[in-house]
Amino acid sequence: MANQIKIHVMHTGLVKVDKAPPFHGLYRNPLAFTGLFRSEKNQVTLPVSSYLIEHPKGLILIDTGWNKKVRTSNLSELGMQVQINTGYLPTGWAVDERLKTLGYRPEDLDYVLLSHMHCDHVSGLKHVANAKKILVSEPEWRSANRTPMVYLPHEWKGVNVETYQYEESGVGPFGESFDVFGDGSVLQVHTPGHANGMSATLVRGSNGKFVLLAADVGYATRSWEEMLTPGICTNRKAAITSLGWVREQAHNVNCLEALANHDTHTDQHVITLPY
Repeated sequence: MANQIKIHVMHTGLVKVDKAPPFHGLYRNPLAFTGLFRSEKNQVTLPVSSYLIEHPKGLILIDTGWNKKVRTSNLSELGMQVQINTGYLPTGWAVDERLKTLGYRPEDLDYVLLSHMHCDHVSGLKHVANAKKILVSEPEWRSANRTPMVYLPHEWKGVNVETYQYEESGVGPFGESFDVFGDGSVLQVHTPGHANGMSATLVRGSNGKFVLLAADVGYATRSWEEMLTPGICTNRKAAITSLGWVREQAHNVNCLEALANHDTHTDQHVITLPY
């Protein structure tokens, strides 16, 4: 690991939603987001991804997927949000179970970086609460604790979550990012729209190649190829701006992979970059 960065793409759950939330513009029924009065044929089941980055300077987990509670009761974990999301977590898929398979414990993690704090990204947070540092952007933390109808604060209650500030770096759709190790190899890039403080993760190798973990800027590769923003956004204009930036990065000759968090075409695999 001394001379390379290894990214493990992991599935840490599945989520069933109406077709409307992934692709705005294709399904505009005003009730679609809730799933009310919509038949099963309008539902899609998508993977929920997390990423483990083995880096010479530390071990990083991006997002946490579902809590094991969804195996027995979605209602106990999601409350009224069960009208929008149904979570599934097969045996062995919980984030701590995935880590164990790779030979790690939660306390081995130097960083847990949260792209944003929607339930399918932080539900499993308590399974990795013993990580050395758990970080989210300051604007996302502020939103998450001020809008409980959108977020579920019980998912991080009692967990030591710290915040970081974006800096003006010239990187990203709004020129703001957070440099995790201070060497430009792992950046949390401000990509608002779907959520105010959302970050995509840009991982750069010493050879100029890079990987972009695009979080929910788009739900699939199709999103930036067809410029389809997520159905649920706090700011549609910002979402389009962020999606345009991801499209440009995905088409860059140095981009090895650009990955959306919920793409049904993404299998678990490993990506390696030189450090």
